[in-house]
Amino acid sequence: MERSFQIQLDDIRRLLLSMGGLVERALELVTTGLIEQDLQKFAAVFSIEEQINRSHLQLDEACTNYLAVQGPVAGDLRMVVSAIKINVDLERMGDQCINMAHTGRDFVRRTTHLSVDEIRVMSRVAREMVKEALDSFVRRDMGLAQKILVTDDELDVRKQNIFESMVGQIKLNAADVEAGLDLILIARNLERIGDHATNIAEDVIYFSTGKDIRHGKYA
Repeated sequence: MERSFQIQLDDIRRLLLSMGGLVERALELVTTGLIEQDLQKFAAVFSIEEQINRSHLQLDEACTNYLAVQGPVAGDLRMVVSAIKINVDLERMGDQCINMAHTGRDFVRRTTHLSVDEIRVMSRVAREMVKEALDSFVRRDMGLAQKILVTDDELDVRKQNIFESMVGQIKLNAADVEAGLDLILIARNLERIGDHATNIAEDVIYFSTGKDIRHGKYA
């Protein structure tokens, strides 16, 4: 019976890691699409998001079955509850990637000389946050979870810098209004992905310690 419990928990962790990998891949494709002006990269994101949605349903079912059959308590219960919440965050990251694919496609089709260098850096930070968030969950790594909370502040600053830079560019050249707004929207979506990664880090701290830090993460 004990082995059956562990197999189900391992399946839940495996599904979460798989979803996280899909989100990382979608982020990479969006960024590469912008840099290389490759519309096919954006098209691939839509396919990946469908896989994320299927995994979302599978994970919900796996968690529900575990709760119904095993009736976990204490740490195992907190872990499965956290997995259900993380599942939602990963699915929403997939939605953010779709938003960026739509906007990125519009940007590439415009005539503009605006740089996407800051978006590339911001995307790299966001991808690292997603990976580290899932790693912290699997390893119950509190130090890594705490690191994500700090990195989220960096991502917020980068988003604000992009906003201010694009506003300045638009003031200099009105022809860049639409392209500048595209990059602002992409930066906003990347910042939201960072927020979801932060949610995962907070869930790791919760299921590891029983402490809910959502409304006072530095307390």
